[in-house]
This record gives sequence, C-alpha cells and structure tokens, in this order.
Amino acid sequence: MPEGDTVWQTAQRLHRALADTPLTGCDLRVPRLATADLTGRRVLEVVARGKHLLTRVEGGLTLHSHLRMDGAWYVFGAGERWRGGPHHQIRAVLATAERTAVGYRLPVLELLRTTEEGRAVGHLGPDLLGPDWDPEEALRRLLADPSRPLGEALLDQRNLAGIGNVYKCEVCFVLRLSPWLPIGQVPSPERLVTVAQRLLEVNRNRAARVTTAQSRPDRRVWVYGRPGRPCLRCGTPVRAADQGRAGEERIIFWCPRCQPGPQDPPPRPGSH
Repeated sequence: MPEGDTVWQTAQRLHRALADTPLTGCDLRVPRLATADLTGRRVLEVVARGKHLLTRVEGGLTLHSHLRMDGAWYVFGAGERWRGGPHHQIRAVLATAERTAVGYRLPVLELLRTTEEGRAVGHLGPDLLGPDWDPEEALRRLLADPSRPLGEALLDQRNLAGIGNVYKCEVCFVLRLSPWLPIGQVPSPERLVTVAQRLLEVNRNRAARVTTAQSRPDRRVWVYGRPGRPCLRCGTPVRAADQGRAGEERIIFWCPRCQPGPQDPPPRPGSH
C-alpha cells in the first residue's frame, strides 16, 4: 500500500495537471457513478489526506479515491498513449485540453459533497504531511490504548495518517524499539511522532525513498524488505513476521539485536 509521501506526490502531480482548468472529459467507470459527469467543471484543487486523494471541483463536489494496494493515477499529455495496465482496469478518466489523468485499479472511488468529506476522511488522525499536522494530538491518540503493540498503533490511520508498512518498520528501527513493545511502555514516546514526521517530510519530494542517508539502492532503508540480510547497523540477520489482528496482518521487518524487547512471533518462512 502506498505510503503517505507517495500519495502526497500523486496529489501534487494531479493538481499540476488538472487545477484551474475546466474538464473536457470525465469517465467514472464504477457502477454507482455511471451517470456522473464532471465535464465542464473546473478542478479547484487536488489534495492528499493521509492515504486518501480528494479532487475538489466546482459546484461543491469532491471525487474521493484511495489507492490501497494496487491503485495508481497516471497523467498523460494530449495524444499520449496511456500506460498503466489493461484497459479494463481503468476506473476513472479526468481530461483537460492538455492533460489526462487516468486512475487504474482504484478500489475506492466515490463522489461526495465537499462539505461531506468528513464521511470519507473524518476518522483519520493528524496528517503527517498536512498543513494541520498536530503532533500533540497524534501522540494522544497513539497512547489512548497503552497495551497495543507499537507497530500496530503506528499503522492505524486513526492515530496518525500517512504511515504505511515501510515507515512503520523504519520508525521502530530508528528508535531501537521492538514493534511488539506495548506503546504505553515506549520511553519518550514523543519521539515517535517526531521521527515519523521527519522521515516522511524529507522523502515527500524524492523519487526514491531513503531512510538511511545512503544512496546505494540496497541500502536506502534499514530493515524493510531485507529479511535474512545483515542489519546495516550491527550485521545481525533481519527478521520478518506477520503482525496484526487476524485478517489484517501486515509483514514487519526488524533487527532482533538493535530492537530489543518482545520478540514473540515466529519468523516467516525463509526469513533467516
């Protein structure tokens, strides 16, 4: 699932392509929006809210989309061949005279009154890359359930919006904390929101995400996606396991030496 910085970049790209220009074409290919047509309306702005995208248009309407695991928006010039997947995977087309935005495999696509955006994003915690970022509120939400494992709490968008699996793993590593440590036992927990926000902030304009300050492709992240490989800090093999409630598990990567504390789950097959 795309991280908050990736969604922020997508919003910026869509905004540059569509904002302040009337739509010359609109095709929303989901059954409930089959008769909806935004042609002729001017796009006011495209903004990210955590991992959600909000395309606001004239007339008080917002097209809400979420990429989840496989969705993507692409922007093409006039006459340019669309590339993003098979034609049948297209869920939305928003065209201007010069640019066309095409949404592929969008699992969430709905048209809302702009005044009712809260129905889609009102449950989210403070946005790590938003203009209303509130670290105190984010920390309050994180600590509301002190027995919850740190990794699960960080990934919950109701606590703070924008952290995905990559940043969950990297934040835990940078702070030398086991992802299974109850969040109420985290020393100086304010560091969680500080480090998380800093990592997303420094990456939001980067084409390639880097959390280690190293430019080599195989050393851009500390532990994410590196099971069985040496920890970049101590050399211990990185481990991997599933974390989360049944049906909502996400893989976690960690170094058992650099991140002491609870190490309960068994390693995933092939992770060491």
